[in-house]
Amino acid sequence: MNNLLLVVEIAACFTALLLSKKLFGKNGVFVWIALASVLANVVQGKNATLLMLNAGIGHVLFSSTFLATDILNECYSQKDARKGVLVGLFANLVYLGTMIIAIAYKSSPIDTMGEHMAAMFGLNIRITLSSMFWYLVSNFGDVWLYQKIKEKTGDKMMWLRNNVSTITFNCLENFGFAFFAFGGIYSAGQIFGIALASTLVEVVVGLCDTPFLYAAKKLKTADE
Repeated sequence: MNNLLLVVEIAACFTALLLSKKLFGKNGVFVWIALASVLANVVQGKNATLLMLNAGIGHVLFSSTFLATDILNECYSQKDARKGVLVGLFANLVYLGTMIIAIAYKSSPIDTMGEHMAAMFGLNIRITLSSMFWYLVSNFGDVWLYQKIKEKTGDKMMWLRNNVSTITFNCLENFGFAFFAFGGIYSAGQIFGIALASTLVEVVVGLCDTPFLYAAKKLKTADE
């Protein structure tokens, strides 16, 4: 069941990104990056068995930010791709501030959600801080490597620059994020297992995004 949901989520998530580009052009891709980066942090605290591995469930959303910056790099410019990364960072800063304020409010006597929000967001604050750091490192790295390969290959081999840049920095992000976010919560062996599982899941997801990048390249909008 989980693997079927994973396939459905990949198709729905990447299709929604293309639809956002079609309807709103470059600004639609920026909006998607903001939404996906925040929602990935919201759901990443939950683990599920995916492809027979234990992994957080935010990987499809997070991976879609790599596809989004690749779309910006390919269809617009490297400057726009870098701007997209910063849009995602700003969205996460707003999200983090909102969570901190929400937890700080003293609950009323009839409140039933405060305890659950504190438990959920308390972990998510740490996850978000770790995610924000590695989000910047991995996405700026992805934009840089994508552009370097593009300079060598021109308009050819888009699949190569897409997969090499995405998979390389997804792997770096997963291991860095796991040890920052879960150190002291899980054992080193468990964290390594989470990072490895996350990397394998995101490699599969990353390979799936290539047809969507080609589709985005052909999908013309009013601002292109």
